[in-house]
Amino acid sequence: MPCLKSVQPQGRPKIFPIYKKITSIGRAAGNDVVLERPSVAEYHCQIIFDGRDFNLNELDRDGELQINAKKKRRGKLEHNDRLLVGDVELVFSVYDESLGQSEGHGAEPDPGHGAELAGLHQLYEFSQRLMEIKDLHELLGALLDAVIEVTHAGKGFVILLDEAEPRVAVARNVAQQNIPDAVRQLSDSILAKVIETRRPLIVSDALNDSMFRGAESVMNLRLCSVMCAPLIAQGQLLGLLYVGNDNVVNLFEETSLDVLTVFSGQASLILQNALLLDHLKSDRDSMKQQLETRRFGDIIGTSPVLLEVFRKVEKVAGTDISVMITGETGTGKELIARELHRRSGRANGPFVVVNCGAIPENLMESELFGHVRGAFTGAVATRVGKFQAANGGTLFLDEIGELPLQLQVKLLRALQERTVTKVGDTKAERVDIRVLAATHRNLEEAIKTGQFREDLYYRLNVVNLHLPPLRERGEDLAVLAKFLLDKYTKEFGSKVKGFTPNALIAVNKYDWPGNVRQMENRIKKAIVLCDKTLIGPEDLDLSPEAISPILTLTQAREEFQRRYILEVLERNNGNRTKTARDLGVDPRTIFRYLEREGDAPEPGEPASET
Repeated sequence: MPCLKSVQPQGRPKIFPIYKKITSIGRAAGNDVVLERPSVAEYHCQIIFDGRDFNLNELDRDGELQINAKKKRRGKLEHNDRLLVGDVELVFSVYDESLGQSEGHGAEPDPGHGAELAGLHQLYEFSQRLMEIKDLHELLGALLDAVIEVTHAGKGFVILLDEAEPRVAVARNVAQQNIPDAVRQLSDSILAKVIETRRPLIVSDALNDSMFRGAESVMNLRLCSVMCAPLIAQGQLLGLLYVGNDNVVNLFEETSLDVLTVFSGQASLILQNALLLDHLKSDRDSMKQQLETRRFGDIIGTSPVLLEVFRKVEKVAGTDISVMITGETGTGKELIARELHRRSGRANGPFVVVNCGAIPENLMESELFGHVRGAFTGAVATRVGKFQAANGGTLFLDEIGELPLQLQVKLLRALQERTVTKVGDTKAERVDIRVLAATHRNLEEAIKTGQFREDLYYRLNVVNLHLPPLRERGEDLAVLAKFLLDKYTKEFGSKVKGFTPNALIAVNKYDWPGNVRQMENRIKKAIVLCDKTLIGPEDLDLSPEAISPILTLTQAREEFQRRYILEVLERNNGNRTKTARDLGVDPRTIFRYLEREGDAPEPGEPASET
C-alpha cells in the first residue's frame, strides 16, 4: 500500500498510509495526514490518485511545498520522492512500509470502515457545532465545510428551494473559500433528478455515465465525480447537498453516499429550525417596515373601513367640534380619542378620561363637576371634578350611554354654557374644554326607549366615528397579532419568537367577538404559558370548534338574504306585505323566512298589516 513516511531526527518514522482517492495533508484535525507544526497550513495540500498516478496539489497558496527540493504547486509523485510540507519532510513510497511497526497503526485499514467511522465522528462534531450556531448563513457554511471534509470532495454546494426554484445558498471549496459564480458549476440535470426522486444520487464518472453523459451541463462542465442528497424534514423538501470533484473519477463510493445521506438527514432537522427562525427574523423586520405605513398613532391597520376613520380624524382633529366614537367593546375607541387630542391644538393640555359605566351613580356628579367641603357625608375637602381637570384640554366621556338620565340634563347644560358648578356650591366656573364621547350601545334605540336624551345625543354626536370590529378588518388581523406579540415578548422577556403558520390561519378565521382587547389578552396568556418558541392555535385557545366555519357561496347568500329581510321587516314594524313590496318579492317569500325563524302565524292568524 502506498504511504508517506515522515523523516525525523530521532525515533522511528511515522507512517501514513494512502488508501483513498484523495488524501488531505495539513495541520487541521480533519485531514487524513495531520502534521501538527506551525509552518503547516490547516489544509496544506492533497494527494490525488486518478487510477494510475499519484499527483500532489497545493491547497494553500501561502504554504511551503517542495518535491525533491524544488518548489511546486502540483506534480506527479514517484517512488522515494522527498516532499517538504512547511518544514516537515516526508518520503513518498508506492510500497508497504511495514505498517505494523509504525506508531498508531496496526493492520491495513479498511477504507470503507474508515470512511464510515470518520463520517460518524464528524457527524457528532458537526451536530454539536450546529446546535450552537444561530445565523443561517454561518450554519450553512459550517454544514458544507463538514460535508466536504468527510467526503473528501473538492467543492460543495447547499441549494435551497425558494417556491420550488433551486437557489445556491452557499458554495465552498476544500480550502473553505467561497466559490464565485457558483450556479455555473452545477449540473441542472443532476439537480433535477434528485428533486424529482427525492433520493440521494452518486455519479462516479459523469462524462461516461449513461444517464447523464448526454446532458449539456455535464458536458460543458466536464464533471467527474458527483454526489447529491436531498434535505428533507417532515416530508418537505428544503433543498439539496451537492458535492463534487472535477479531477478524479470514481472518487465517491457507496460508503461516501451513506455518510452524505446521514449528514443530510441530521442537517435537515437543524436546517428546518434555522430556516424558520430566519423567516421569523425577516418577517419581524418586514413587520416593522409595514408598521411604519400601517400605523396611525397607536392604531395599527390599513383596512378600507379603518382608513375612512383615519381620514375623518385628520379632518376634525384640528377643530373643537364634538365627536361621538361608536363601535363594539375593544375596538380601540379610547385610542381614537387620544389621537384626536394629540392632533388637535389642545395637544399640550390635559387629556382626561371618565368611564361613565364604572362610577357609582351617587358619585358621578361629584366626579364630573367636583364638590366643596361638607357637601355630603365624607366630603372632607374641596375637590375639583373632571371638567375642571380637563380645562384647556380634552374630556373623554367613555361609555356615555351608561350615564343616568338626571346627570344627562346637567351634562347638557354644562356643554351648552361651558360652565360647571361644584356639588354644594353656588358659584359657576367657566371651563375651556373639548368633549369627546364614546359608546358601544345603540343610542338611537336608547332615545326611542327614553333611556337617553335626544338633545344631549345631538350635542355630542356632531361628527360620528364608527370603528369597525376586528372581524371586518381583513389582513389587519395578522399584522396586529404580530405587533402585539413583539410588544409583549419584549415586556415579559419571553423566549417566544413568533406564530406557527396554523396559528396565523386561525387568527384570521376567528371572529374575535371581544375585538383587539380579546386578542391582546389571548396573546399575553399564550406568551406567559407557552413552553415553545412558536405559539400555536392551541396556545391561543383557537381550536377548530372555536373558529366559524367557512360558508359556501350559496349558504352565505342565503344567510345575507335572511338577515336583510328581517332587518327590513323590523323597519316596517312587522308589516310583511309592505316588506315584500319594498323588497320586490312575493309575500310568500317573507313567510318562508319567518317560518325558519319560528315566527310564522298560527293557522287562521292573519299576517300583520299594521
